[in-house]
Amino acid sequence: MLQDQDLLSIQEVRTKVDKAYAAWQKYLGYSQEKIDSIVEHVAAAARANSQRVAELAVEETGYGNARDKNIKNLLACDVLPRRMRGMKTVGVLRELTEEKVVEIGVPVGVVAAILPTTNPTSTAIYKTLISLKAGNAVVISPHPRAHRCTCVTAAILYEAAVEAGAPEDLVQCVDTATMEGTQALMRHERTSVILATGGSGIVKAAYSSGKPAFGVGPGNVPVLVDTSSDLEDAVGKVVAGKSFDYGTVCSSEQAIVAEDSLRERILGILKSQKAYLADDAQKLALGKLLIMPNWTVNANCVGQSPVKIAKMAGFEVPPDTSIICCEIAGVGKQYPLSAEKLSPVLSLHFVKDFAAAVDTCYALLKFGGLGHTAVIHARDEARIRQYGLRVPAMRVLVNTPAPQGSTGITTNVFPAMTLGCGAAAGNATSDNIGPLNLINIKRLAYAVRRAEEAFETRVGVAAGAPAFGGIDRGTVAAAVDRYLAARGITQSGGVTQGTVSNVATEVVDRFLSRRSTGPKTGFS
Repeated sequence: MLQDQDLLSIQEVRTKVDKAYAAWQKYLGYSQEKIDSIVEHVAAAARANSQRVAELAVEETGYGNARDKNIKNLLACDVLPRRMRGMKTVGVLRELTEEKVVEIGVPVGVVAAILPTTNPTSTAIYKTLISLKAGNAVVISPHPRAHRCTCVTAAILYEAAVEAGAPEDLVQCVDTATMEGTQALMRHERTSVILATGGSGIVKAAYSSGKPAFGVGPGNVPVLVDTSSDLEDAVGKVVAGKSFDYGTVCSSEQAIVAEDSLRERILGILKSQKAYLADDAQKLALGKLLIMPNWTVNANCVGQSPVKIAKMAGFEVPPDTSIICCEIAGVGKQYPLSAEKLSPVLSLHFVKDFAAAVDTCYALLKFGGLGHTAVIHARDEARIRQYGLRVPAMRVLVNTPAPQGSTGITTNVFPAMTLGCGAAAGNATSDNIGPLNLINIKRLAYAVRRAEEAFETRVGVAAGAPAFGGIDRGTVAAAVDRYLAARGITQSGGVTQGTVSNVATEVVDRFLSRRSTGPKTGFS
């Protein structure tokens, strides 16, 4: 039966990609104004249904909570479309009059949108809107565990697009969700680009598909709480970020790193924020529960409440617990809780000074979050800059909860649910992915100079040779004299070397007069 489902999924993918491609051929003729109208209408439909699909996502996946899932949906259908207003994606994008270059936006075609189980509805909305804004069709591939809520969301988006005048079939969603179907979607000849959000396996598959792909890396987000920070504000924001949707966002905080001098104050503030401080036995149990022997996150613990996490680990916490905190002494495989946890469990690291704190943040990123996100809470601008220059993260956030800052809710980075992590993480980009990542730009470039004028060094002239046109008769005569002398030529028949030199110089002068425009090059 499983094999039959695989075959059904593969066939469905083939049909839906072909339909999306045919719809895109029609969409290619749409103006920027018409595209923008469709995007606004689709976003409005998503806003009207945001709470409903958030509840469906929690009901189906068991991850996170509906209140925060609704906020993530609104990021995609409220914050994002407002940021995209006025953005040019098709036709003439810019005319650079001084450079005499015209930039033209060209949609890429069919976008394969691979979705996660942790943020299914918000990611479906986000990827659909940026694809449509870029003039593309989109085929959504749901995670099997989030199939129903994703399909309901996709249907809302599709109906709104058609209602606004989009071609039929421009937005497609795969009804039979299997890994084999997803693989077929990524490798389909008419798939133009892949947006892959999910575990490391699906991201690697996307990059191995032979198609252009935007994937993401894991996040193991360190938070440096500096001595210059407003400590109450800083710790409160860490708790707000870590508890958001029960830690399902890949950019949520994973560790506080601070100097020893702040330890007692930070622990006190955490308690006032209803954080639970685990003892040694509880920390050991949590490490075994949350992190599997192969160093992957236990899927059964992802996005669960602190109460449920504690119960699974064999202890109890108060029902109003915001997060569970575990003070640990290092980073690496001896310390499982120093890895990414995707749950409301936060590690605490106290070190001797600022330099050691920066080093620990670096180690946390290297252990499991290269290129993703790091945070600092500080008022000392020099330390903020030092941290930003040092840590290997493509988003370095200042004085904000990490999930809200990295996705553009509390900062001015581009609002996104797919966060590139750069080459260090094996990603194609470090951008927060948006419509401009889903177009190609062609350039009309007018001639502004002759080829030989582009070079400071004359093309075809030996190094050290005099500039062309700077040769005088005396230089040529001396060169000929040296040439003849080297070959033993002396006065003969009444002709002296000087006479020969004069004749040679006259020949060169005639040549120069015919080539007064300069030497030919490989471009002429």
